[in-house]
Amino acid sequence: MTYPLHAVLLFVHLAGVIVWLGGMVFAHFALRPAAVLLLEPPVRLPLMAQALGRFFRLVAVAVVAIVVSGWLLLARVGMAQAPVGWHVMLALGLVMAAIFAFIYARLYPALVEAVAAQQWQVAGGSLNRVRGLVFVNLCLGFATVASAVMARA
Repeated sequence: MTYPLHAVLLFVHLAGVIVWLGGMVFAHFALRPAAVLLLEPPVRLPLMAQALGRFFRLVAVAVVAIVVSGWLLLARVGMAQAPVGWHVMLALGLVMAAIFAFIYARLYPALVEAVAAQQWQVAGGSLNRVRGLVFVNLCLGFATVASAVMARA
């Protein structure tokens, strides 16, 4: 693989990671706590559903970019020659992608449906399940970044 192509793939990979991890940090530690502090459920839950919908669409693109660029970068080296950290990164990244797919396909639609029906308690429960899995993915994401850094050390 030529250097410019390698650089582009690495940029795409890192940009996707930045969007995904940065968005989870923002949503989990800034947006949601501020919304809980300032807004009642009939305002807060539609806001969170809309914000998460926009974020999840970005994440869907980021996940595709991360997976495709990651596979292309890995193919350059080959699985057998790849550092252990890359294998860890691949495994954790695929687990994260599966968790995201579950959130996006199952939990998020339930949140949107409950908000549309103004079932605030149900919507709050759905949002809490989303929040819990986003936190799991956030922890996995930092572990994935750590494995990538350790592979380079």
